[in-house]
Amino acid sequence: MKIKIIILILSAAVLAIVLFFQLRGEKKIDNLAPGVHQVKAEEVLQTNNYTYVRVSEARQDYWCAINKTEIEVGKTYFWLKGWEMTQFHSKELNRDFPSIFFLETLSEKPILSVNPMTGGSMAGRQKVDEKQGISVEKAEGGITIGELYANRKSYVGKSVRIRGEVVKFSRQIMNRNWVHVQDGTKDGGDYDLVVTTLDSIPVGEIGLFEGVISLDVDFGSGYKYDVIMVDARVK
Repeated sequence: MKIKIIILILSAAVLAIVLFFQLRGEKKIDNLAPGVHQVKAEEVLQTNNYTYVRVSEARQDYWCAINKTEIEVGKTYFWLKGWEMTQFHSKELNRDFPSIFFLETLSEKPILSVNPMTGGSMAGRQKVDEKQGISVEKAEGGITIGELYANRKSYVGKSVRIRGEVVKFSRQIMNRNWVHVQDGTKDGGDYDLVVTTLDSIPVGEIGLFEGVISLDVDFGSGYKYDVIMVDARVK
């Protein structure tokens, strides 16, 4: 008799937990594509360029950022591609985030299949040759590419200024432009800096790039960068 009572109590407890999460709208979808995150929007902060969202996933909260869009608090969303930045400072919010994920997109619809090339053709990361004869003057208050690679850990999460020549430009891949920049300096075999930006600049042009440095960023499909400048502004 005691065993039956215990079983009934445990069954009731399990049912209560299931009902609790169903009422909260957090029922996990079983057939999501591998690596997809199902989250619930808990808080939304809008700026001119980005939408910051505090989400909950598996009863843990964390912050995400995406290109400005409408996000509804309490609604369930899905994301796949993104990268984490630590100790990130938002100038628009004047706020520091110990950890934040910059996402390609935050979808209302479940992601049931994955096309790794969504938004452009990225047929595999290809090494860009070192262009000979480049000698670009260091930006005022900035650093060179060689200095960045040599002291990469001291720049992670910080905004830096680098002047360099564009040696390759790829438009609108994963909703951003990808720029390869060289300035004639290097650290060992590291001479080429990848920059992501919404701005456009032609190959051969010398530009001033200002953006945040991140390390060990993996976009999937073989696109992993030891050092990258993200969300840069180009002058």
